[in-house]
Amino acid sequence: MQLGAFFPTRDMPADRGAIRDWAQAAEDLGFDYIEVSDHVLGVDRAASPGFEGPYDIDDPFHEVFVTLGFLAAVTERVGLATGVLILPQRQTALVAKQAAQIDILCGGRLRLGVGVGWNPVEYEALDQNWKTRGRRQAEQIELMNRFWTERTVDFKGEFDQVHHAGVNPPSIQRPIPVWFGGGADAVLRRAARYGQGWIPLGNPGSKTQAQLTALQGYLRDEGRDPSAFGVEAWLRSNLGGADDWRAAADTWTGLGASHLTFYTSGLGVGPVDKQIEAMRAFKAVMA
Repeated sequence: MQLGAFFPTRDMPADRGAIRDWAQAAEDLGFDYIEVSDHVLGVDRAASPGFEGPYDIDDPFHEVFVTLGFLAAVTERVGLATGVLILPQRQTALVAKQAAQIDILCGGRLRLGVGVGWNPVEYEALDQNWKTRGRRQAEQIELMNRFWTERTVDFKGEFDQVHHAGVNPPSIQRPIPVWFGGGADAVLRRAARYGQGWIPLGNPGSKTQAQLTALQGYLRDEGRDPSAFGVEAWLRSNLGGADDWRAAADTWTGLGASHLTFYTSGLGVGPVDKQIEAMRAFKAVMA
């Protein structure tokens, strides 16, 4: 099982040295990948009665692609991933270009985890349609895969049109692997058709097992081997102590997870030095 460190964006100061130190510690501790989350805007709760989202304007979210570019420069071996990029609120061609450039800068270490998000406020501000986000995501993956594998693309879809144009320089990985985050049935179907892996975003249990069973069926329907399909679980640091972490890891292993991400962001771990201590403790448990 590959082990990942979730970039603790909600606890990370606006300090390039702190970001560098954390990333290099994750690499030195032997994590297989670093995962960075994505939100462009935070809602002001005081001015938004009824807003019940988990994050707001007071939660810092470092911009995902710029952060990945910096991480590519200060690390050498550790994989880089998004977890998850809210794809339908972004321009498709620009994401394909940005991801290709990150893949170049990190030497082919990028994995793109994508989702559809939960916050219509971001979609409105970015001038994208909240109601069509699922359909648009499927079309976006189809188009991005072509940008990453073809010199020139001619494409006419429901949401995007490209007339004989391409991304240059091309990505190292052709295509860049795409994993889907979320548990809705439509997400599982898109993952089976277009993805290389699935990120449940929840805890292990009967619901996750049912989702995995459904996903495996959809993969077979697509003529794909479920055993070759990745599954990335998140293990939250506030789950308990070392024994609880080990038990959760064993449960995910039993469910067939190929990747396990240690998640500390916004869970009270504290500043960067405490974040590094938590990563070290997790790695010791998993040794």
